[in-house]
Amino acid sequence: MIAKRIDEITSFIVMDVLEKAHEMEKSGTHIIHLEVGEPDFDTPQCIKDAACKALDEGHTHYTHSLGLLELRNAICEYYLSTYKVSVDPDQIIITSGTSPAMFLLFSVLVEKGDQVIISDPHYACYPNFIRFLEGEVVTVEVYQEEGFQYRPEEISKKITNKTKAILINSPSNPTGNLLSESRMKAIAGFSPYIISDEIYHGLVYEGVEHSILEYTDNAFVLNGFSKLYAMTGLRLGYLIAPKAFIRPMQKLHQNFFISANSMVQKAGIAALKEAGDDIERMRKTYNERREYMIRRLKGMGLGITVEPTGAFYVFANARHVSDDSYKLAFDILKKAHVGVTPGIDFGKNGEGYLRFSYANSMENITEGMDRLEKYLDNQIC
Repeated sequence: MIAKRIDEITSFIVMDVLEKAHEMEKSGTHIIHLEVGEPDFDTPQCIKDAACKALDEGHTHYTHSLGLLELRNAICEYYLSTYKVSVDPDQIIITSGTSPAMFLLFSVLVEKGDQVIISDPHYACYPNFIRFLEGEVVTVEVYQEEGFQYRPEEISKKITNKTKAILINSPSNPTGNLLSESRMKAIAGFSPYIISDEIYHGLVYEGVEHSILEYTDNAFVLNGFSKLYAMTGLRLGYLIAPKAFIRPMQKLHQNFFISANSMVQKAGIAALKEAGDDIERMRKTYNERREYMIRRLKGMGLGITVEPTGAFYVFANARHVSDDSYKLAFDILKKAHVGVTPGIDFGKNGEGYLRFSYANSMENITEGMDRLEKYLDNQIC
């Protein structure tokens, strides 16, 4: 009999859309993929060269369970130069992507019945991590009129003696919006731990992203190499945490994962030290796509009150078309052959929205927008 806790895990709807799209492609249908949040760029050559060199030099064995000291030191240097904050390498655990880091964090932080505050909408997998580890999810609604930013006063209303942490994600998935410095400072002043998912840092086109560590040490930072460095398949992430939590999480890491891939850790060092020009090239291209997609979606009548300035997503209001985003997304896939993600994947307050990813070529985005416009013209008429 399957364990009950598995029945309580919801599907990741974007993957349902992607898998249906793949079925259609096998039958010869040409699909434009705007659903998946994965860089379309090849991993920068300096990173691939470092990975190959690591293999040639025999870096194919276990590393320290916290990760290579050289990589942890490089992360410390990155946070110092980027955010002017000092991090000790003994505060860092290197993991095979940010998902294992999240599992370690909530495993150590959350007891049965403890509450974690998240925004609504939010990254689809957050609630499943929390509930799997017997925590309770408490949501705070955020709205397009304010760029989907938390209102600190609304967070304050939800804090109880069971609140263990407040989770922030800036730039955000699914909205692509940044949390302002003033709001981040206000949230940092709350007494629960702050968990800051910073995986989209570096992919900002207007304004400046801030690390929670600029404002408080009472925080955990989730970050990694998948998005900024186009290293999704290489699976490399990390967690920065207060020192008191490192040894407990290290024990879990030793038992469940042992260590992150040694060769990929070497590639991560090259990413931090050598890939700056590649990152700027990709960032500039993303921005061109962002501006184009926003212009096209607005022209179709989809709602974008505050333009997103980070990550590679546009979260557009399509409630005038349908109040069932799941049905709408699959209808768009079926009739227009464009993959998009339904807003309900990201929480109840995301219903009626569609998430579009511009992590695709301008040629494909243009074709996708043309197909979507034709679809909407037929629906509205």
